[in-house]
Amino acid sequence: MANTTSAKKATRKIARRTAVNKARRSRVRTFVRQVEEAIASGDQAAAAAALKAAQPELMRAATKGVLHANTASRKVSRLAQRVKSLSA
Repeated sequence: MANTTSAKKATRKIARRTAVNKARRSRVRTFVRQVEEAIASGDQAAAAAALKAAQPELMRAATKGVLHANTASRKVSRLAQRVKSLSA
């Protein structure tokens, strides 16, 4: 348990930050899941629309430090590749 005032404040800050990061991570996962579901249904138009919505969310998570930038880029790239393969 934190003893000093500054340690107690740090604990509160960490709790707030954790809640924000958790919400962001959940939001990203929701958007990615929507793309996955659209790909699974085989609807190329819906998948493209879902990807267009998911891409900024992934990049925002990267800029906020929830995801590493390369991880976000890799996820966008792989999803885009799968959406593109639906049209072929």
